[in-house]
Amino acid sequence: MMTPDGTPPSGNRRWVVAVMAVLAATLLFGRGAVRAAIEEVAQFISLHGKPEPASANVLSEHETEGLDSMPPQGQAELLLERSINHFDGANDQIEARVGAWPGHIELTGRLNSLFMTAINSSDLRVRAAALEVDLAARNREVSAATMDRLEPEARSGEQASRVSALWDIAMLGNRGVEPQRAAQILLASIHDDNVEVRHWAVEGLAHLGTDETIEPLLQIFHDDPSPMIRERAACSLAQSGMLSESQRRTAVPRLLDYAEDASLDADTRTWVFQALRDITGKTLPHEAAAWRDWYGSSDRQWSPVTRDRL
Repeated sequence: MMTPDGTPPSGNRRWVVAVMAVLAATLLFGRGAVRAAIEEVAQFISLHGKPEPASANVLSEHETEGLDSMPPQGQAELLLERSINHFDGANDQIEARVGAWPGHIELTGRLNSLFMTAINSSDLRVRAAALEVDLAARNREVSAATMDRLEPEARSGEQASRVSALWDIAMLGNRGVEPQRAAQILLASIHDDNVEVRHWAVEGLAHLGTDETIEPLLQIFHDDPSPMIRERAACSLAQSGMLSESQRRTAVPRLLDYAEDASLDADTRTWVFQALRDITGKTLPHEAAAWRDWYGSSDRQWSPVTRDRL
């Protein structure tokens, strides 16, 4: 394959150069040089296979010592970036410092980009770090008093303040502040006439991430009149939010029922099969029978979770 100017793509050029080096070494210097050239070719890192560590992934002493002299915004950016890359000690430092960040950091620029990456990580601990940073950036103390203040807004405030409160309450619940109470506040809004309120109630349930959120998300996926909200419920069950892999698996039997449900429109049934694939790691045709056969087979296996790669 060639680029528009007639040259090989950069990745291919490296291999062409390497192969030429092997041939030249063969002609000029014999087998020893060939062996050295082959070893040089082998040093190119493939895009496939298991993760290849670049370092020991430990927060360096230099970085740790320098944190105290950095402004809170810089601390949050550095530590969340290190958390995303699974550096040992990064989440410990976030936990130790996040209490001093409210009112001193903003979820803008680089920190917002890092938050978006972290909240979509395949590692729930990285997602949890993202929630901690988001709460601090939104100046939300992680306490029952904050829940007390937000509940009236979540239940009956104006749209903008209501959806904001629903999100904050979900994050508080996930971080251990009265999760059952948080669930009840969120569930009170899943049938609201306002589409945006329902949308953020769904996002809230996904990020609360408790066992009791799975059944409501399944019902919303099946029954909500808004395609956008049905899709968000499907994503919440499949990948987004704070549900664990094992929690998501409990939704599979109901999703298999949905795959056979002729009352669902074509888009929703497509989302059913996409959710099944995301949860199980299994690639099968968009056919209910194929998924039933696999799920009922004696050799059924779940694909292992894949972690973020550097």
